[in-house]
Amino acid sequence: MDNSVKIYSLSTCSHCRATKVFLDECQVKYDFTDVDLLEGDERTAIIEDVKKMNPNCSFPTIIIGDKVIVGFKEDEIKEALGL
Repeated sequence: MDNSVKIYSLSTCSHCRATKVFLDECQVKYDFTDVDLLEGDERTAIIEDVKKMNPNCSFPTIIIGDKVIVGFKEDEIKEALGL
């Protein structure tokens, strides 16, 4: 089962920071992209990717395996990770 964790976040977003802190506390490895720090084509491409998974393009958008969680929802994150 693919339990890789990817977070699309904003560097200024308190919910995004809380998600990262929570995953750190759970000792979960994750990759993240602070979308607001990207520029030009790279930013456009990432936003298009986020919109495919989360049409509202809100943050954080968390991908755990093939599950998409929008927002810092501790219970959903734990469940998706099998914690």
